[in-house]
Amino acid sequence: MEKTWVEKTGYGLQVIGYVLLVIGCGFFLSSITHHPSPAFADIYSYTDDRGVIHFSNVPTSNNNWRVKIKEEHFDSRKLSLGGHDKLIYKAAEIHGIDPLLIKAIIRAESDFDPSIVSNKGAVGLMQLMPGTAGDMGVDNAFDPVQNIDGGVRYLKKLIGMYKSNLLLVLAAYNAGEGAVRKYKGIPPYRETQDYVRKVLQHFKAYKNAENTSLKVANR
Repeated sequence: MEKTWVEKTGYGLQVIGYVLLVIGCGFFLSSITHHPSPAFADIYSYTDDRGVIHFSNVPTSNNNWRVKIKEEHFDSRKLSLGGHDKLIYKAAEIHGIDPLLIKAIIRAESDFDPSIVSNKGAVGLMQLMPGTAGDMGVDNAFDPVQNIDGGVRYLKKLIGMYKSNLLLVLAAYNAGEGAVRKYKGIPPYRETQDYVRKVLQHFKAYKNAENTSLKVANR
């Protein structure tokens, strides 16, 4: 019997979950641009008498709904008051990348600690490996200015390489281009799969906070 696409790829429902997160970010794979995305809310579920599980972000009062996925809230002021925001927005403008995507990657990589070094040797805010740093013209990866510019340069390279497919871009940023090429998609590494999911969740939350700020400002 011929295998289904899900069986052939080996990713199963995980890929579907990633895609739903991308859609939830208001982020289409064909375009990395600054488009406002819709507001997000908690996701609730309940199981009916037949054992069928239902999901909704607007639960009714006549069912025993329980929170399934809790929306992560950010103080929208952090979008403009972050210590490295000026550097992030400058690099985003120069290279044409959504600054909130850059912030999401930095949060997942280093949690905004410019002095951090991973056990694999990745350095700084965007966790640049020595080889990548050199290729991107970074002399001092601990310098936030150089690190962010080099990391965004590399991100732009990956966006072009994978034709703006955000899932592959993030997978390659974490696991390397070779791993994505080898597995023809997101590698089956727990670290990489968790990383992709984490960046998408941060990106979604930042988008949500930005939209909330815009709504308040326009009142």
